[in-house]
Amino acid sequence: MMLSEENKRKSSFRDFDEAAEHILEMISKQMKINTLFIAKNDGKTNEIIKSRNAEKELVVAGTSLPLENTFCSLSLNYGEEPLVINDISSSELTESLEIAAHFGNGSFIGIPVYFENGDVYGTICGLDNQPFEFLEEHLYTFETMSSLLTYVLELEKANYQIQTLSSPLVPVTTGVAILPVIGEITAQRAQTIIDHILIKTEERNLEYLIIDVSGVSQINTAVGEYLLKLVGILKVIGVTPVITGIQPFMALKVPHFAASLKGILIEANLETALKQLGFVLMQGCSKNSGRP
Repeated sequence: MMLSEENKRKSSFRDFDEAAEHILEMISKQMKINTLFIAKNDGKTNEIIKSRNAEKELVVAGTSLPLENTFCSLSLNYGEEPLVINDISSSELTESLEIAAHFGNGSFIGIPVYFENGDVYGTICGLDNQPFEFLEEHLYTFETMSSLLTYVLELEKANYQIQTLSSPLVPVTTGVAILPVIGEITAQRAQTIIDHILIKTEERNLEYLIIDVSGVSQINTAVGEYLLKLVGILKVIGVTPVITGIQPFMALKVPHFAASLKGILIEANLETALKQLGFVLMQGCSKNSGRP
């Protein structure tokens, strides 16, 4: 049986953000609690990453509170199993929380979300300002979804490592490095490259970055814009970009690509680029080094 387009969309997601949205949607279909949310914390601050409210907006995505003043802190302290508070107004756990007064005799459920190494990412929770009856199946659902989020976190981490390894920064000498861009460039990979390179350029205190695109097999307008964005950012932070290996198909796929690089040093290949920066490539230098 073939899946409908809607079912295909729901059966996969591109990143943690989409997975979180999808998971809250699935839980909401199973249990009719007013609010579901996923929070991230760093040990001090609790940030709401995703929220889903039915009737009353109890939790808003993007908001932050000190961790100690949140229901999430209670869930983290409780451990790996779901914490269930049937009546917030009468629970000993919530009596010290300032925010508890806003939810009367409502109910709460929450469970931590971990990385594989045991570090805490945050929590996935359910909240209502009215009494809610939690069933055994609800607890099982939260345990399952917490494990699923752990899997997605690790998958995203692994994917990021693969993407950054596929675009390594090769140091040439102090202040100069080469970024060989190889293979098919998607918009997601292009953004990963930018994020990775900005960190590395600061760490290495670069003056010049040679971006070699001779190994790029596919490019489109969106990806071309990302590469231009990288060039623009490098200029702003004081790193001189040098482009090598631009191929004819790039000019055909992204007509304004070359024109947008006006004023940027463009060379046919790495050898000529290095010569422009004052480097001389010597054949057999290692064999003759140190000998008269």
